[in-house]
Amino acid sequence: MLDAERLRVLMAQDPCQFIREVTEVAHPPACPEIDLWLATEVTPLWEATEAALLRVNLPPPYWAFCWAGGQALTRYVLDNPDLVRGKRVLDFAAGSGASAVAAAKNGAAFVEAADIDPLACMVIPMNAELNGVTVEVVKDDVVGSACRWDVVVAGDVCYERPMTDHIFPWLRKLAAAGATVLMADPGRAYLPKTGLLEVARTTVVTSLELEDRTRREVVVYRIVG
Repeated sequence: MLDAERLRVLMAQDPCQFIREVTEVAHPPACPEIDLWLATEVTPLWEATEAALLRVNLPPPYWAFCWAGGQALTRYVLDNPDLVRGKRVLDFAAGSGASAVAAAKNGAAFVEAADIDPLACMVIPMNAELNGVTVEVVKDDVVGSACRWDVVVAGDVCYERPMTDHIFPWLRKLAAAGATVLMADPGRAYLPKTGLLEVARTTVVTSLELEDRTRREVVVYRIVG
């Protein structure tokens, strides 16, 4: 078991070193072209850091895992370079920033990754550096912002009703404003029933420590305004 108290102190003093201590460089199964700082021992990290993070009012380390939706979305971006080449791209609720990295690798003109988790905002530039690309981090809640992007991608964001109700109307407004808005979903309960057009479907290897099965079918949707 990791020492939660030591990690709490380290996180306060040097968040980047904290990230290095609780993760290692690895690549998600669906996108081996991309290196990320990832948790490879799921349960010890989760149990140790959840307690430590709560003491300083930070959320659990979702950023340390590349979830099924994020993997499928990143794979789609990698396989469709024309989607992002020369474009302004936002990776919304970016987590590890995998899809942002994929967009930058495929020649996007400008890439932003938005997340409200402070540690996600720390790990995203670290992951960009691993892959030799540049990603700008947006630390604020961008929901409601006017559209300044050509492409917006969001992986696995419909896992709670309040989250879906908060973001989906805004994503549809971005689509109506002319952005290409893509969302990947592995069958979450609160996926909207309308406003979605399926563009791809893939099966992603997962972990029983993160999901309820070892493989998840993920659908990539284009959101229509």
